[in-house]
Amino acid sequence: MSTDPGLLHAYILDGKGRGKKLDDLAEVLRWKPIDGVLWINLDYATPEAAAWLTDHSNVDPVMREALTDNDPRPRVTLHGDDLLVITRGINLNQGSEPEDMISIRIYVERERIITLRHRPSRTLKLLAADLERGKGPKDAPDLLVQLVDRIVDGVVTRVDNLSDAIAALEDQVLTEARPGHLRSNIADHRRRAIALRRFLAPQREAFVKLSTITLPWFAESHREQFVESADRMTRSVEELDAARDRASVTQEELSSRMGELTNQRLYVLSMITAVFLPLGFVCGLLGVNVGGVPFKEDDWAFWVLCSMFLVGVGIQLWIFRKRGWM
Repeated sequence: MSTDPGLLHAYILDGKGRGKKLDDLAEVLRWKPIDGVLWINLDYATPEAAAWLTDHSNVDPVMREALTDNDPRPRVTLHGDDLLVITRGINLNQGSEPEDMISIRIYVERERIITLRHRPSRTLKLLAADLERGKGPKDAPDLLVQLVDRIVDGVVTRVDNLSDAIAALEDQVLTEARPGHLRSNIADHRRRAIALRRFLAPQREAFVKLSTITLPWFAESHREQFVESADRMTRSVEELDAARDRASVTQEELSSRMGELTNQRLYVLSMITAVFLPLGFVCGLLGVNVGGVPFKEDDWAFWVLCSMFLVGVGIQLWIFRKRGWM
């Protein structure tokens, strides 16, 4: 980490996979294109980064505004021979939701690449670590290719995990006897899918556009890798749409099963009520506190009454079964 608040790290690429680290913005200002390709990573939320972009970056004001926008949507914009790429990466920071995606803004020139983020990005950290180990990008197009590829890797992994979780819920809804507790899980997965799609849909279009751009300092191999990344992003968005639809169908199936279980319980209660209603009526009639109740002084009358009740219940059950109610 740099000593300057706005500078996260800066490297001069040696063209062989390694980078010379620059410690502060003063060293960055002394950089010249003849020294090698410069990669500078800034925190766009700091005033120091904004001041450097305004005073020393020589980036067009319109591009600067896009780089420091509060909540930009993913897109790719060609500016002469330079390229603006705004993308979103999966949030893998501890205590954060993966769907709260990290905004990464990239401005690529032939001899310089500027990346900006506010929240920590594992993708950018891994790229810097690769440079330290001598296995990093060799030039600006290669850095952009690797950055886009790692972002897509994170998206693919997250979408696959979400799809697997929804598939598991589908099985549980179909197999569990009491699936009511799954309702909140399904709703949560649907919310996550919707949140992901908010940025992944425009990001798919941005990467498709990136795969069609030709620049004099882009090799054909770079374009082919962008085509592959765009294809993987497209498949991930399609898989996300399918997972969201499956979650919706699963939620409908859960509601149907819960309604069916409720109806079954109500039906059982209705049968019990139908059986005991006439018995309760007779008992209530015989229990009135008035004179004239027959056989009240005879001991055998109670057992006769119980026998009549049993015969009546048997007749009711026979009628219910004959009519197909049981």
